[in-house]
Amino acid sequence: MVRKNYSRKSAFTLVEILIVVIILGILAAIVIPQFTSASTEARENSLKSQLQTLRSQIELFKLQHGDALPDLVTNWNPMLNVTAFGGNNYGPYLQAAPINPLNNSAVVINGTTATTPAATDGFVYDYAAGAGTGRIWGVNGTAIFVEN
Repeated sequence: MVRKNYSRKSAFTLVEILIVVIILGILAAIVIPQFTSASTEARENSLKSQLQTLRSQIELFKLQHGDALPDLVTNWNPMLNVTAFGGNNYGPYLQAAPINPLNNSAVVINGTTATTPAATDGFVYDYAAGAGTGRIWGVNGTAIFVEN
């Protein structure tokens, strides 16, 4: 008598595969929001650094131009080009116009922390026709970005 040897192939059952997929889904639901939060924090930190640079360069401009503020409400040209004052050439103070990483805008509006910017504005600059403080803030949505 001939006996046939049947080999049994081992494989995962449908229930085992479903359990693994459910576990992976739960882990993804926990981990993905943390990466989204990290991305937002990185953009906020980038804006903070950018604002520190802008404030120091505006101060340098003021010192070299007899306490006159650069008119950034019109455009970024005073910071991007060489400027003349008192027989000397100064600048450029920035290599390129800064772009707010929170909303990808380089638009500057005149105002203070009491100003309500539009969502398309990148920065709020206290210029007041040259009589302002020269302070600059970033825009987050339709609010001034508050640095902690």
